[in-house]
Amino acid sequence: QVHVVESGGGLVQAGGSLRLSCTASGGTFSSYAMGWFRQVPGKEREFVARISGSGSLTRHADSVKGRFTISRDNAKNTVYLQMNSLKPEDTAVYYCAAGRYNRISNEYEYDYWGQGTQVTVSS
Repeated sequence: QVHVVESGGGLVQAGGSLRLSCTASGGTFSSYAMGWFRQVPGKEREFVARISGSGSLTRHADSVKGRFTISRDNAKNTVYLQMNSLKPEDTAVYYCAAGRYNRISNEYEYDYWGQGTQVTVSS
């Protein structure tokens, strides 16, 4: 069982920055791809970014590309989401998840989720 915990959320003005952190324990951290997702009440959860186990491969949603950067430190069992140039529409609960790539389905499947951290961007 992998335990995932996010931190670093808060209130920030538009144009500001935040860095979210996510630690995962209970498994071999480097064997998991890690993803960030976000959700606004009443809307579906939205993919934000993911990073491979080694950290060599990343992908960011078009809505955050050029503003957000995902990274990881396997020595610290931690993945980060650096968020710059924040916009009010980035306001959401941000979730971190650990998963693996399924070669059969050609999709990443996330089995372990954190409880989420609130990010609020004021205009």
